[in-house]
Amino acid sequence: MTEAHCTKYSIHPGSTKMYQDLKKLFWWRRMKRDIAEFVAKCDTCNRIKVEKQRPAGLMKPLEIPMCKWEKITMDFIVGLPRTPKGNDSIWVIVDRLTKTAHFIPSLHKAMGTKLDYKIAYHPQTDGQTERVNQLLEDLLRACMLTYGPNWEDSLPYAEFSYNNSYQASIEMSPFQALYGRQCRTPLMWEEA
Repeated sequence: MTEAHCTKYSIHPGSTKMYQDLKKLFWWRRMKRDIAEFVAKCDTCNRIKVEKQRPAGLMKPLEIPMCKWEKITMDFIVGLPRTPKGNDSIWVIVDRLTKTAHFIPSLHKAMGTKLDYKIAYHPQTDGQTERVNQLLEDLLRACMLTYGPNWEDSLPYAEFSYNNSYQASIEMSPFQALYGRQCRTPLMWEEA
């Protein structure tokens, strides 16, 4: 279970995501309960995963795109500690159909870019990207506790872990939705 929960390729998923990933490869009696107990006892998870649930407002569902990467959402995570490479923010890009995300370190201040937080009138906010941002922040906090303070070094692992985690809304991982197959992770290497 450690391999499926706390490595650079699988950064502290919740019990539901971990169960969905493991049930394809393994089975044992009381598996779901064992996984839930394992995650509940994880010190890193207990330190980083702060519940940020807000009361739900009225929501209007977005139209489902017909093609991959036809419609994307974007956001920035700003105010991060400056890395040795000088980056202080992350550009988050999410495909609305497959939920695949790319996390790009950026340096908006030195490039003279001014982030304008005004949103054009839209009846709903971009909750999907906000949720991805929240998950990314949790992944990076876990990495920083385990691997050190430079968030930029952990960004590729966070992207890999996010894109290979089960997403309930599409009933598979973003990687599988994009490529039509599961990504071969170290957990699966013994199958080959």
